[in-house]
Amino acid sequence: MERHEVVVVGAGLAGQRAALAAVQAGRDVALLSKLHPLRSHSGAAQGGINAAVGAEDSVETHIFDTVKGSDYLGDQDAIEFFCREAGPTVVEMEHFGTIFSRADDGSLARRPFGGAHFPRTIYAADRTGLALLQALWERLGSETLTLYEEWDVTRLIVRDGRVQGLVALDRASGEFHEVAARAVVLATGPAGRVYAKTTNAHSCTGDGIAVAYDAGALLKDMEFVQFHPTALLESSILITEGARGEGGLLKNASGERFMVRYAPHVQELASRDVVSRAIVTEVREGRGFQGPFGGYVHLELMHLGKERVESRLTEICDYARRFAGIDPVTEPIPVYPAQHYMMGGIGTDLHGATNVRGLFAAGEAACVSIHGANRLGGNSLLETLVFGKQAGVAAAAYAAGAPAPELHSTDLDEATAPLRAWSSRSEGEDPSTLRTEMQRTMEECVGIYRDEASLMEGIRRIRALRQRAERIRVVDRSGVYNLNLTDALETTHMLELAEVIVVGAYARTESRGAHARTDYPKRDDARWMRHTLARRTPEGPALDYAPVAFTRFEPTERVY
Repeated sequence: MERHEVVVVGAGLAGQRAALAAVQAGRDVALLSKLHPLRSHSGAAQGGINAAVGAEDSVETHIFDTVKGSDYLGDQDAIEFFCREAGPTVVEMEHFGTIFSRADDGSLARRPFGGAHFPRTIYAADRTGLALLQALWERLGSETLTLYEEWDVTRLIVRDGRVQGLVALDRASGEFHEVAARAVVLATGPAGRVYAKTTNAHSCTGDGIAVAYDAGALLKDMEFVQFHPTALLESSILITEGARGEGGLLKNASGERFMVRYAPHVQELASRDVVSRAIVTEVREGRGFQGPFGGYVHLELMHLGKERVESRLTEICDYARRFAGIDPVTEPIPVYPAQHYMMGGIGTDLHGATNVRGLFAAGEAACVSIHGANRLGGNSLLETLVFGKQAGVAAAAYAAGAPAPELHSTDLDEATAPLRAWSSRSEGEDPSTLRTEMQRTMEECVGIYRDEASLMEGIRRIRALRQRAERIRVVDRSGVYNLNLTDALETTHMLELAEVIVVGAYARTESRGAHARTDYPKRDDARWMRHTLARRTPEGPALDYAPVAFTRFEPTERVY
């Protein structure tokens, strides 16, 4: 058995920043990750990180843009704190060694992003997440902590109303381990792989969200799923919003800049939910292109010139050439929306604390809530760092006064019994088959546009898959890197979260941000200006609701 004061699960930007804060507070810290830290999905973020640093911009405008972008469902006290921390956070990361792109005068280069009044997205070409991740990992390397690499969290141990530790699978040996901890920080990222078409890495299976839910933590606003408007057709590789920020144009099959119909003032730089729905509408109404992989529109960069495209969008050029056989310097890029981000997650306060004592969360696994019903591009990288730090500080303070964790001799056997049963069966369900059917269901029933009939069908199909998952069979009996076992583990996590998403979406009878109901096309502030809270029960998610925190911005119609 391993023992630590604070265990951080997940080694992306949020997890690393939490671990650094906890170490600097003097705690014994372990960082547990199913990937090497530099392979974390944070490294895939391309476009940039928001901070109001220019003379023409202001923190107040960043606050308002974020509130408006959230379709007024974001908690305004959290948004104010978040935006005020943006500048100091970017400066800190630069001091840690992040190599940001520079303007001609040597200042931090900034590009416009959707839903913002001013260009406030600071970037490192189109590899901003990777630049931040490398700088933070190097900074963390100067501290003393324990790294459990390629370990999967399988269960939290909660006793007497507080966290006592966790159980994890060491992929390299196939052994399960107990890790005792006074405090646990979950920073495991999203569950984007519940969808078939997603920009998320294959590792984004919602493990931390699922184990928190199983341990009694409340999940918040899980029905709000963001679809990025520009994913590369067929592969769904992300084409950064920075491409439109640099001046990229969206055109339909008639060569028309169609965004003028949907966002006449800002067109391509409307918020992501607006642009995604516009693209889908163009295709559905016959104005898109058609091909063997379905409908799409064009993203044009050719007019920007070879030097600008290749210097500022280096990675996009590489993706388009390698995965679509297209040179964006001379040809348009075929794009269509794909699942990209989850506004919902483990419900936390400003400091990452959940309703379970000793359990904290940060990053995309958490929901503070600053994004509300729709996240603005450039705010996610900032979120990982601002609230990763807050969760690490709070977990360290909690651990300093918490009782020593108590693990029982039966904890490990109880936690691993269901997983061992998967390998003992002579027949049963293939986890990969269940995963494929789940992804198809989420695409067909809980996509960009939703209605009562499709959501009811989604609930029926997901619950049927969850019943079948009780008979999962793992045919690979080996211990070392048993991918059949980890696939089964991740699939059960995703099925559980898929049910929460679709049940929450069915209950919310309005359209708000990324949640678009064709049968309830209007926002309903009188009834639905509130957060969804889901608690796990044997019968499925039990929903409750909590008020949205307002400070000074009253809801108005959201237009761009």
